[in-house]
Amino acid sequence: MMNMKAPLSKALIIKINLVFLACFLIAYAGLLLRPSTSVYHENAESIVVCSSRECKAGGEIKMKEELKQPVVNDTIRKMIKHDQLSSFLDTMGKGTNSKIGMVNMEDENISDWSKHGDIIIPVEFEKVSDLFEWKDLFPPWIDEEEEIIVPKCPKISMPVFDNYGRMDMIVAKLPCKYPEEGWGRDVFRVQVHLVVANLVVKRGKKGLNGKIKVVFLSKCRPMVELFRCDDLMKQEGDWWYYQLDVVKLEQKVSLPIGSCNLALPFWGKEMNEVYDVSHIKSITKTAKREAYATVLHSSEDYVCGALALAQSLLRTGTKHDLLLLLDLSISEPKREALVKAGWKLRFIDRIRNPRAKNKTYNEYNYSKFRLWQLTDYDKIIFVDSDIIVLRNIDFLFYLPQLSATGNSRSIFNSGLMVIEPSNCTFDMFMQRTKDVISYNGGDQGFLNEVFVWWHRLPRRINFLKDFWTKKNGISRKDHWYGADPPILYTIHYLGLKPWMCYRDYDCNWNVLEYHEYANDDAHWRWWKFHDTMDEKLQKYCGLSRLDIIRLEWMRNKAEKLGFKNEHWKINVTDPRRLV
Repeated sequence: MMNMKAPLSKALIIKINLVFLACFLIAYAGLLLRPSTSVYHENAESIVVCSSRECKAGGEIKMKEELKQPVVNDTIRKMIKHDQLSSFLDTMGKGTNSKIGMVNMEDENISDWSKHGDIIIPVEFEKVSDLFEWKDLFPPWIDEEEEIIVPKCPKISMPVFDNYGRMDMIVAKLPCKYPEEGWGRDVFRVQVHLVVANLVVKRGKKGLNGKIKVVFLSKCRPMVELFRCDDLMKQEGDWWYYQLDVVKLEQKVSLPIGSCNLALPFWGKEMNEVYDVSHIKSITKTAKREAYATVLHSSEDYVCGALALAQSLLRTGTKHDLLLLLDLSISEPKREALVKAGWKLRFIDRIRNPRAKNKTYNEYNYSKFRLWQLTDYDKIIFVDSDIIVLRNIDFLFYLPQLSATGNSRSIFNSGLMVIEPSNCTFDMFMQRTKDVISYNGGDQGFLNEVFVWWHRLPRRINFLKDFWTKKNGISRKDHWYGADPPILYTIHYLGLKPWMCYRDYDCNWNVLEYHEYANDDAHWRWWKFHDTMDEKLQKYCGLSRLDIIRLEWMRNKAEKLGFKNEHWKINVTDPRRLV
């Protein structure tokens, strides 16, 4: 019996070893086939069958887009792109023998586009130099009055369009450097967008619905400045399918390629001449409904400014609607005064800036996004309530979104801008409030991250009170403020507002940080207009006792600091001081 046990033990040991070996081989094979985790996580969205809104755990918890997804290696990614493209081709209603222009698709497999007998047309263009910087397209300042130099835009290479016939569809791969800092301000990215936009306008063949098909391959959303979200028909993974309104796109590509030149040229060199909109008129579809709009929320501090704004607009002879978006912080008597001044009231719920601290000035300034919900209008000119309008600006309705004056660096000022209401644009804003970082913590910083490509209006359209002259060393234009007839179209009162100061002088002189906004001529111009308003409206521009205490404190501090402008010495005669 003892002799029989030895062979049995050896057999058992051999079996155990074989089992361990099999387990090792299975584990090793699994490691070899495991997807790489080094690829940017956005590529993984395409392997999720349901959308981020539809995916739920336990019927309660929505899957967040911010969560990192399992990632895939290059081979699997190409398979996913292939499957997505096949799905796209099945739903796009694409016919045989279609002529398809291919832009920046040299590194992609385009066999699927030709297997149905389609004619592939590679579109050639010279890639922009890496030395080409964003500030070349969007400089902080240009010599609009041509006092020193005539502003010119640099050239961005385009295809030789005469070399190409009509195209049924255009397909393009867009550069995307996300999440690098400043990824949206990539000149090559803009170049590819402009190549596609110009191909649509010059060589696109309209379908039965009068629109042209465009498909993008991109991890990042195509630029909404050129390709509106309203025209997006389908998005699947990295593929984006649009049917484009050629008229709207034609207007945009007819304008300068950046803010390096004015979207509105002068008729002539004289400052009192009107702007030339004849070319824009000839290619612009007449909008059905247009309106001016402003926003009041959270306090009544700007009610007086809104009253003056409405009255100044009406004095220019405009016949367009004046819309005021407001919340319940505005009392009933002041609402009635605003209606009497000319506003049509639209009540809104405020939108909180998720990055703002509680009870700060910018806590609810994302409420301005509500302008894009005014979809019963085709176009809106937004005007801040600290602006007065001196000349008719109705011609701005011929310009597209987003048209505005420059502010500093490569950004625009959101105090006066032309926008096009759209619910999907509003939804896009709301989806991005947490991931977009505003440089100033407000709506202006946010909008400049969404609309990086914009059209420069002349500074006289939205003249930032004394801002440019002191920031950029430009020759002062004090004589513009008092000119009659007006040279300026509007004056934008930055810093402390005229109605918040004594009538006698600009109280920005009493605060060191606000000296750059101080100008007595501009201050006088606002009060001159105020005195022409109905006295029943003027009473809403009074000073409270708290306002007077604040003004006196600033005067006393200016005296103690010995400000050389010596405005603190001026005798105050403003009757509102006696309240």
